[in-house]
Amino acid sequence: MTILRQPTRAGVRDAAAKIAAVVPITPVFIKEIQGVAVAFKAECVQPMGAFKLRGAWHRLTAIDPALRGKGVVAFSSGNHAQGVAWAARRLGMPATIVMPSDAPKSKRDGTLALGAEIVSYDRATESREAIAARLAEARGAVLVPSFDDPWVIEGQGSAGIEAAAQMTALGLGDVTQVVVPCGGGGLAAGLALALPGVRMTVVEPVGWDDMRRSLAAGRIEPVRASPPPTACDSLQTQRVSALTFDVLMRCRATGVAVSEAETRAAQRWAAETLRLVVEPGGAVALAAILAGKVTPVPGMLVLLSGGNVDRAAYAAVLADAA
Repeated sequence: MTILRQPTRAGVRDAAAKIAAVVPITPVFIKEIQGVAVAFKAECVQPMGAFKLRGAWHRLTAIDPALRGKGVVAFSSGNHAQGVAWAARRLGMPATIVMPSDAPKSKRDGTLALGAEIVSYDRATESREAIAARLAEARGAVLVPSFDDPWVIEGQGSAGIEAAAQMTALGLGDVTQVVVPCGGGGLAAGLALALPGVRMTVVEPVGWDDMRRSLAAGRIEPVRASPPPTACDSLQTQRVSALTFDVLMRCRATGVAVSEAETRAAQRWAAETLRLVVEPGGAVALAAILAGKVTPVPGMLVLLSGGNVDRAAYAAVLADAA
């Protein structure tokens, strides 16, 4: 993919203004952990259940109105799919989503309910990027990647503009550290642009921590062969992009990895303490703190990035006290 421009903080601010005009600001919850007040940005309560509508809205509204009739094509396990479908429906654009056949039913159903067409593929044997590129070319549609796009990154960063203002209003002062779930790094890169000078910590599932390893090595490292199964379907990115990696390298971001058990514990904590439904991929940043892998500090902002859960799987998580 050819990137025509780089994401900028000015673009993040533009995205924040656009998004404020169409959806309510998501809440920030404050809870003490180890005696420190920590701010939790609840992106899980977005209209389609995740932060992804931010990047989708900024990207789709940047498309020339004369070209919108050809529609958009995206690839996603569910949250980006729903974000693109949500934005496309509001703009009257056709949307086609290339989605893995094993995507959670709740996310497939949500995408269909928003009016998008779904093209299924086998995650183990087929390339979603290649399928989406072919479809976009054949239809003359705009391809909307989930993270490897400057508009998408800027849109995701709008969450940081909101959170900084909310934390100031709540008397917590400036944001000093952000702890954020990471798949391809679009949200993390956007937040880094929104909040320059802030310490960034990305969190991934064990075995899928390619951004953590890439940042430590100073070069992009793909997910290793035969990664372990994970409930964090939204974070199963095989390789991060140069665009997101470069932003995070410039801000000296670091990363940690959390286990499946730590993620489940975080989901239960969010339900019991914050009264929030948070999906596995949306809970990993919280998991890193609860597991002692990230130490709470004043001014810490934690992203709860999504809440689109499979009902049966979520019920099992809540019932598991182990």
